Amino acid sequence: MNPALVGAGLAVLFTGMIAAADGITKLVSGSYEAPQLYAMSAALVVLMSAGAARASKGESLRIKSVRPMALRSVLTVVAAVAFFQAFRLLPFADVFLFIGLIPLIAASLSGPMLGEAPRPLAWLALSLGAGGVLFLLPGGISGAQAGHAWALLAALSGATSMLLARVIAKVERAPLAQVFWPNLGLALTMAVALPFVWKPMGLMDGVWVVAYAFFLFGARYVSAEAMRLLPAYVAMPVMNVQFVWMVAIGIFAFGELPSLGTVLGVMLVIASGLWLVAEETLSKGAAQRA
Repeated sequence: MNPALVGAGLAVLFTGMIAAADGITKLVSGSYEAPQLYAMSAALVVLMSAGAARASKGESLRIKSVRPMALRSVLTVVAAVAFFQAFRLLPFADVFLFIGLIPLIAASLSGPMLGEAPRPLAWLALSLGAGGVLFLLPGGISGAQAGHAWALLAALSGATSMLLARVIAKVERAPLAQVFWPNLGLALTMAVALPFVWKPMGLMDGVWVVAYAFFLFGARYVSAEAMRLLPAYVAMPVMNVQFVWMVAIGIFAFGELPSLGTVLGVMLVIASGLWLVAEETLSKGAAQRA
């Protein structure tokens, strides 16, 4: 199969998993502090990764790209805390404004970091997506608040972390290691703060944490593979499809109905992602025929 199509399929699978994880974050963020959620869930993801590596008998958790992985782990911690605060302070769907900025940040950095500057048609598609993002800004720039600052920090750190996943994937295929090390860093960092914020957790909340860890493990595994198969400026706009899931979760779980502008914005963002996949698929096909 065409790698671009496989990568796009994995990117869409990622969107469903990460949106489910984000929904759980929104659900528990009002009752617990970030270190409690992340220390427990990241520890579970570390155990899942180690268990999967042992069961595979072929994939090691050792990594050659030590420096990129160390920086990716630090940025993962920053992004996790920033997204937690954003989900606590903003309506669920509003956080998508900044998630929608991630492909634009990735596009601007993919040239210097990866040597993968977008082609002219790709820039047009990214511009279309940027126009869609403008529809998603609640109340305009004047409506900005602390939650938006946290969300912007999350977008910047999250985009750079995913670009580093692409940097590592171009050198070695190690998706389980890409899950293991950032989550180990997250678990250790949050464990330091855990004694100061710990609250007794009921059985149902514990179940939600386990579910969060499961979705996070799956999402980070398939995203590492998607970033291996697709240029970053293509993979990340496709991942914006998660807004469909986020709107659905917002409606059915939190009673947050999207505005008409939000709906128009997401249609433009998703059209941008489809355009980029089509452009990448056609260019790969032309290169193979040549």
